[in-house]
Formats: sequence, C-alpha cells, structure tokens
Amino acid sequence: MYAFSRTLQQVQSPDKLIKDIQQSPFKGLGHPEPLSENLAGWWSRRIDEKNRIVYKTIENNSIILSCKDHYTDK
Repeated sequence: MYAFSRTLQQVQSPDKLIKDIQQSPFKGLGHPEPLSENLAGWWSRRIDEKNRIVYKTIENNSIILSCKDHYTDK
C-alpha cells in the first residue's frame, strides 16, 4: 500500500499539457521554460515533480521529444 500526498494541482495530465502546448506553446500549464545547451530551442513543462514533457514548436507543429523523467536524468 502506498500513501500519496500530492494534490491534483501538482500532477498535470500529459494529454492536457499537449492540448495546451498546441494552443499556446510558450505560456500556460506546467510552467513552460526554455531549455539551454544541447537542448536549446526545446521547451519543458512539468507533468509532476519528477516527469517533464520536452517539446519544440515549428510552424504551428509541435514535436514531442520526451514525456517521461526529467530532461537531465541519465
């Protein structure tokens, strides 16, 4: 048995984030932030405390690079 102490506001649905990315790529849910160094040009949004969605928007098309883990996890 596991106990969870997260509130609903701490966990974002990946589907909801993807819809929000399509409407507004650089503002909105999941605290969007631009990435740097080898991921320059890509953006990140929080799914939950550990997981991020990493994406890039080019000419109204969004490319999803990752929907699991933090972009710095190896």
